[in-house]
Amino acid sequence: MKSPHEYRYLYGLIGYPLVHSFSRIFFNGKFETEGIDAQYVNFEIENLELFPEIIAAYPNLHGLNVTAPYKEAVIPYLDSLDDDAREIGAVNVIKCIRNANSGDIIELRGYNSDVVGFGQTLDSIKFPEGTRAMVLGTGGAAKAVRTALRKRGIEVQLVSRRKSEHTLIYEEITRAMVANYHLIINATPVGKYPYDNKCPDFPYRFLTKEHLCYDLIYNPEETVFMKNAAKYGAATKNGLEMLLLQAFSSYEIWTS
Repeated sequence: MKSPHEYRYLYGLIGYPLVHSFSRIFFNGKFETEGIDAQYVNFEIENLELFPEIIAAYPNLHGLNVTAPYKEAVIPYLDSLDDDAREIGAVNVIKCIRNANSGDIIELRGYNSDVVGFGQTLDSIKFPEGTRAMVLGTGGAAKAVRTALRKRGIEVQLVSRRKSEHTLIYEEITRAMVANYHLIINATPVGKYPYDNKCPDFPYRFLTKEHLCYDLIYNPEETVFMKNAAKYGAATKNGLEMLLLQAFSSYEIWTS
């Protein structure tokens, strides 16, 4: 088997920890099936200061995905951002733009494909006019979700463990509030493998069959958040479709 340096194109994922990587399995399967001389590797780095070393060490590196906890922290290392990434303040795709002759890096450009991936999953769902969304979390994923929702004219209320001017805390959520927000989205990492026995501290008892509870987590397939929502009649959806669409978008960015 070739080393990462021996492939024509190298792509990868930076984050910490990287317990389970769907992206590596997906992309390497794609490269093998389509006969593309490329490999996708995990760069599990405990300190983001190692990021420039990764860029310097692999002259065949053409693109990266970024996951927690670096979606926002990686921005100062980049040369430019696309409009969505700039608005959100979070990056999950980096394109390494290289000189065609020397192979040297010309520009590291950041994108946010979560907006595209999440937004496309909404387009197949029929929402009643005036639907509003309650988004749990305030990190990079939550910001991407908020942007995608607003582009579709859906009003958003953020919820967090910490109070701010535009953010509710879980203890403030009432039955009347939940009745007014029929789309509840978990954009936190709470409930993600290997901590899959946990869930956000949401008042699930206020949910009804009129609600859709969407968890961006895809591993496990059915999270505690989803199980609790289903117990009260709500429809549920996990993040696998979003992940697939985000992956397609990433590859389009890297190869365009």
